[in-house]
Amino acid sequence: MTEDPFVVHRNLLFTVAYEMLGSAADAEDVLQETWLRWADVDRSQVREPRAYLVRAVTRQSLNRLRTLSRSREDYVGEWLPEPLLTSPDVAEDVELAESVSIAMLTVLETLAPTERAVFVLREVFDMPYGEITEAVGKSAAAVRQIARRAREHVAARRPRMKVSRSEQQVVVERFLTALRTGKLQDLMEVMAPDVVMIADGGGVVSAALVPIHGAAEVAPVLARAKRVVEALETRTVWLNGALAGRIEFDGEPAAVSLEVEDGRVTRIYVVRNPHKLTRLDELAQLAR
Repeated sequence: MTEDPFVVHRNLLFTVAYEMLGSAADAEDVLQETWLRWADVDRSQVREPRAYLVRAVTRQSLNRLRTLSRSREDYVGEWLPEPLLTSPDVAEDVELAESVSIAMLTVLETLAPTERAVFVLREVFDMPYGEITEAVGKSAAAVRQIARRAREHVAARRPRMKVSRSEQQVVVERFLTALRTGKLQDLMEVMAPDVVMIADGGGVVSAALVPIHGAAEVAPVLARAKRVVEALETRTVWLNGALAGRIEFDGEPAAVSLEVEDGRVTRIYVVRNPHKLTRLDELAQLAR
């Protein structure tokens, strides 16, 4: 008995939905809806199950994304993607690792829903334009135009340069050590002068409601964390295809992802919303 195509391609389908939505919880809901619809499909009429299922997940994700776009407008403070615990193997696929990075997912949030779908399907999963037209319900000419516009939009906002795994590790470890010790000077030295910190507490836990700009402003905020909690623990973890940090503030977790350039931190993403941290102990299975 052959395995069901949905099961075979589940990791791919989850990755498509997650990159569309930036939320593992919402991606799982989309997969559940797709599975229920797939169960009623006459399989003998489906020539290419993989392409069919990707199109179905894309449509469900678009529907959900349009609904979420309205609710995210009312979100308390900054909205950041839900971090995922990933294996080091994800980093070996450079394009996949970049596409699921917190930095890239944050950029994708600035696209309109259809633009995001076209960009993800074309640039990440290399789907033919003909299949994308079926997934998003647009003409081939419109899809090509949307793809060009989305590429230009993302190119202007994506991280400026890639760093090696060893450089990322060195900087992440220096940053976490400085945070754990609360030494202001060490924090200043590991961050670029124009660093930006974005925090997501979701109105559930305390977090800056707007981005904080500049090392002179960010460093004192981070150094203060050591003084206001009884226990502050840090360790390196693989999040969204890159080395990052997991922090415990008096036992409460937070996920910290860093953008690195020229040996310094240029952007800090801190997720403290507990609803987005439920998967930090569960390895995500991603695929292209």
